[in-house]
Amino acid sequence: MADSIMSKAATMEIPINSNGDTGTLTEDDSLEQDLQQVMVSGPNLNETSIVSGGYGGPAGGIIPTSSIKGSLNQNTNSTEEVSRGVAVEKLDSVKKWGINTYKCTKQLFSEKFGRGSRTVDLELEAQIDVLRDTKSKYENVLRLATALITHFQSMVQTQQALGDTFTDLSQKSPELQDEFGYNAETQKLLCKNGEALLGAINFFVSSVNTLVNKTMEDTLMTIRLYENARLEFDAYRSDLEELSLGPRDAAAMVRIEMAQQDYHIHREKYERLRSDVSIKLKFLEENKVKVMHKQLLLFHNAISAYFAGNQQQLEQTLIQFNVKLKPPGSDKPSWLEEQ
Repeated sequence: MADSIMSKAATMEIPINSNGDTGTLTEDDSLEQDLQQVMVSGPNLNETSIVSGGYGGPAGGIIPTSSIKGSLNQNTNSTEEVSRGVAVEKLDSVKKWGINTYKCTKQLFSEKFGRGSRTVDLELEAQIDVLRDTKSKYENVLRLATALITHFQSMVQTQQALGDTFTDLSQKSPELQDEFGYNAETQKLLCKNGEALLGAINFFVSSVNTLVNKTMEDTLMTIRLYENARLEFDAYRSDLEELSLGPRDAAAMVRIEMAQQDYHIHREKYERLRSDVSIKLKFLEENKVKVMHKQLLLFHNAISAYFAGNQQQLEQTLIQFNVKLKPPGSDKPSWLEEQ
């Protein structure tokens, strides 16, 4: 009797589910059941957790994936905001450039067809025209001087070859040894003086080239910026004048105020560049006179001394103007450069 009661109590303590299985499952059975549920219905990412300590580890090692997903969403949103801000800035820049180009093109055509007015500084523009004309003439001097160097260098090389030939013939012709020897020495002396004159002309060309293609070109670059600023200034000035002649409602007043701001900005830019051009033209004129005075004197003295046959004066001219001659063969490429 007691045994039956004990067995009945033990039986009542074990719960039975609807399938007749025990409610307390082993660890392997529970894992298998979870896997079957995932294969049938798919994982629920919102409720999924990452276990850092392995299956069945402590609860402290469980990291909910919802927190990771939220941090990823925040990073994505911040990246999108940055990209959107850059795109907006680029769009605004393109918009401003388009409006400025339209206004300047409109002003340019108005000036071309005589329908628009332009700001004129007669004194400054006269100086600019003189500079452009001077640069053109100096460029012609450079072309002629370079051609002179080319032709004269050919003559010097011919004199050198002729002197070497006379020297060779003087050794092989005993009956004309003295005559060939005199001519050989004369050609070698002319060749030496010709190289000195070439050094002086090369120095002249180098200095004038620096003046024309660096100093003058730098000033002309500033002048081009000044002319662009003048066109922009006149474009925004004309736009402000047109708006001032129109209606004076609230919207028009806002546009007039914005046009006045643009007008003042471009006027300041125009006046600043006009001042820069005036200063550069002044210093350029002083530098041009100083450089050309020295170079023209060098050119004259060297040419005169060479054709007068005054070797001593030619050498003194080179020393006076600190002209250093290149050693013979320095212009020839090295063996490595020829390979």
